[in-house]
Amino acid sequence: MASHRRPKAPSRARVTVLTASAAAAVALTAQAAHADPKPTRSEVKAKVDKLYSEAEKASEKYNGAKEQQDKLTKEIGAVQDKVARGQDELNTLRSQLGSIATAQYRSGGISPSVQLFFSSDPDHFLDQASALDGLTARQAESLQKIQAKQRSLAQERKEAQGKLAELAEVREALGKSKKASQAKLAAAQHLLNTLTVAERAELAEKEQRASRDAGGRLDLGNEVAASGLGAAALQAASTRIGMPYSHSVTTGPNSFDCSGLTQWAYHQAGVEITRTTYTQINQGTRIGQSQLKPGDLVFFSGNSHVGLYAGGGNVLHAPYPGAYVRIESMSTIGSFYGAVRI
Repeated sequence: MASHRRPKAPSRARVTVLTASAAAAVALTAQAAHADPKPTRSEVKAKVDKLYSEAEKASEKYNGAKEQQDKLTKEIGAVQDKVARGQDELNTLRSQLGSIATAQYRSGGISPSVQLFFSSDPDHFLDQASALDGLTARQAESLQKIQAKQRSLAQERKEAQGKLAELAEVREALGKSKKASQAKLAAAQHLLNTLTVAERAELAEKEQRASRDAGGRLDLGNEVAASGLGAAALQAASTRIGMPYSHSVTTGPNSFDCSGLTQWAYHQAGVEITRTTYTQINQGTRIGQSQLKPGDLVFFSGNSHVGLYAGGGNVLHAPYPGAYVRIESMSTIGSFYGAVRI
């Protein structure tokens, strides 16, 4: 006769594990259902463009700090050279006074005034030098020269110390701007990496096509350049159409950032302008948007971007990473900030 055994009930621990697993699965499913959808290619492009704009702002600050650092380094070198020459002159003056003392000794001893000079507190002596008796005219002249040279050296050393402190601050700002710029570029690349290989390729092709279509040839029509200088700068910049944008590159000649292109163009025209948008806008004469003529510098987006006005409401500029030097409508670049005529 067959026996009918009742199936063994699962243990409480097993039930607990199964229940927890089921709950976790449900939670993950719910989380996936409520997760943010993957951004579209156009959304990624918009975010990347914003990051590139922010990176350019940081880059312009970096370029400005770099320019200031180079200037301060030269100034410090000049001051330090001046201090060294001054110290040599002071040593020579002291040697001359020593010769006078030697001559006095040989002729009958050192005068009390000269003995005081070689005391442990010669500075006090120098302050009182005019009141001392017994100094020869030559001694008095030497002492006055020494006193003047000591004061001059003290001032020059103070100037050098001030410039060194300023240089330290500039280098700190330089590091911060570089770090900020690199972080923005890294974030932009991270966003681009969320796209598929095909989407990235299509985006790159679209950018290249836009650069080709917008690049074109410089054609001012009936518009007259602001000046011969502006015309020469614009013509020089037009020879760079199709060259790639390169982040924080100095000034070409085969790749540029925005202010690097404008500086290079005016250099070719025979005029030196500064390196960054923040300083270029303070050069030349400020003009309004309605006064623009070919060759004028046009600034956008809170003064973080610059190009050369190319007539017809267009600007020749180096746009952003991944793009190429081109001519395009001002309306597609950003908000107008200001303009100057060099």
